[in-house]
Amino acid sequence: MTFEELGVREDLLRAIKEMGYETPMPVQEKVIPHLLNEDNDVVALAQTGTGKTAAFGLPVLQRINVERKVPQALIISPTRELCLQIGGDLADYSKYINGLKVLPVYGGSSIESQIRSLRNGVQIIVATPGRLLDLIKRGTVNLENVHTVILDEADEMLNMGFVDDINDILTHVPEERKMLMFSATMPPEIAKIASRFMHNPEEFVIGTRNEGAENVRHIYYLVHARDKYLALKRIADYNPAIYGIIFCRTRRETQEIADKLIVDGYNADSLHGDLSQAQRDAVMKKFRERNLQLLVATDVAARGLDVSDLTHVINYGLPDDVATYTHRSGRTGRAGKTGVSVSIVHSREKGKIKDIEKRIGKQFELREVPTPERIIERQLYNLADRIEKVKVDEDVISQYIPGIQKKLEWLSGEDLIKRVLSLEFNRLLDYYKDAPKLDIVTDRKGKDGKKKKSGAEMSKEEKDRRTGEPGFDRVYINAGKADGFFAADLIGLINETVQGERIEVGRIDLMPGYSLFDVRKGDGQRVATALRNSDFFGKRLYSEIADPNKDYAAENRGGSGKGGKFSSKGESRHRDRRGKGGIDRRTRRDQERGFKAREARSERGRATKSGERKKEMHGNYDKFIKKKR
Repeated sequence: MTFEELGVREDLLRAIKEMGYETPMPVQEKVIPHLLNEDNDVVALAQTGTGKTAAFGLPVLQRINVERKVPQALIISPTRELCLQIGGDLADYSKYINGLKVLPVYGGSSIESQIRSLRNGVQIIVATPGRLLDLIKRGTVNLENVHTVILDEADEMLNMGFVDDINDILTHVPEERKMLMFSATMPPEIAKIASRFMHNPEEFVIGTRNEGAENVRHIYYLVHARDKYLALKRIADYNPAIYGIIFCRTRRETQEIADKLIVDGYNADSLHGDLSQAQRDAVMKKFRERNLQLLVATDVAARGLDVSDLTHVINYGLPDDVATYTHRSGRTGRAGKTGVSVSIVHSREKGKIKDIEKRIGKQFELREVPTPERIIERQLYNLADRIEKVKVDEDVISQYIPGIQKKLEWLSGEDLIKRVLSLEFNRLLDYYKDAPKLDIVTDRKGKDGKKKKSGAEMSKEEKDRRTGEPGFDRVYINAGKADGFFAADLIGLINETVQGERIEVGRIDLMPGYSLFDVRKGDGQRVATALRNSDFFGKRLYSEIADPNKDYAAENRGGSGKGGKFSSKGESRHRDRRGKGGIDRRTRRDQERGFKAREARSERGRATKSGERKKEMHGNYDKFIKKKR
């Protein structure tokens, strides 16, 4: 199948041939003839990098009447970057169409200049929802002659909160028009828009729903949360020719990771919403021109970045939804090339791996974080490869050879190689000297066939739990899940008892008989003192700065009755006889009272048995913690 066979006009064929287009991609084979010849609308489920812009751009250009200087096609995209990219591609496709004008309309640029361009006459508008709605409300854009509407990255527009804007915009275009919607996933909101605004839409699925690119390998490294940055550096060092995007969850984390990489000598920069538009443009220009190897970005900021030859996508933290992961991984392995999607995962994120595997239908590979020996070996071979392939200008370099030979003639060939390698790698050799392994290793299997940690590893993990993250104090409190004590209770207790500035709470580990949590460095003692001797439904609480060498699990084993280990007089644990479940009748009675009191305090307005409430709370605990994070 050729573009000519799809019905693409001669002037467009000439332009795309010069751009290197040869054979249509699957989405182009389906969408182009449909848009040119059929009347009904289209919903196309296609991943990033599948050739969508040409799929809708070529037939849209072909349907434009250049004699009419009014908007005839409207393309809506979620970000300024994607808006500019689409506008640029359409300008390239229409190189040989005289009189055709395409106008990108977006926020962050002068609205007056965009208004002037609209008054001078344009046939195609490529717009972000917010700026387009602003122009509609000002009465400066008229959409009554629009015959084609394209929604690109529709699911991302919904994620960014544009659903109301889109609904509003679509009420200003004619009822009789052709509409195409491109999306990587099909959430319910997309289906609602389709049913309300589209006419008998035909659905095209390119690949499989929610499936990532075929040429992408999915691997992950399992490390402690505090070791994620060290693992990231090792991954970069192990891949000397890496050209990739590192995805972070927040703007703050994005900037922090980029700053650390730059300080540590990596060719990196950041891209996020807190940068000015000029800064973002400068960063993206450097990255597209490969003057940057690593771009640290948020999902939204990287939306309009179209780079076809990324070697790696690195998830510094797994996203909350599979669609976002699919978008990320789809940025590598394009145009028939292979790519790698790397996830740096800590123990609390392991469950997400299985969820993603089910949705994308692919298996993740668990890898060991590269060891110093493997990294140095890989770097040495890379240097040897660069030396072997370097281009030598004989005419220029020959004049310097005699002097250099005379200076170095006392060195043997082996000595010369050693010195060249040492010159290049002394920094790496010093950095990785005596560097530890970072993986969370499991090597024993239980009855269920799953691997179990060795005693030493379990002991180390317990010690890690008692140690705060960098910049945080770790605090112990003698209340846990067996007491009906959860994250919301801890936060509420801190807010009630700690006076002064607001306390920032970090990582929380809730155990059956006790809890450990992080607060900012310097706040630990103030928080522990405030919580000490406070009351949690009849239980006297004790709190202290966590001791990394203290076995809190042993001290609180079997549950902590009323007062637990620490009574009001600091005496040892009371020893009432316990039932089969390891909790005595008195403790169970106190727990039931506590659950009932919580129901009354939360004013839920319904009387449930304390046992049912307890079961509900435990069942919803993991969901609650995920939501809080």
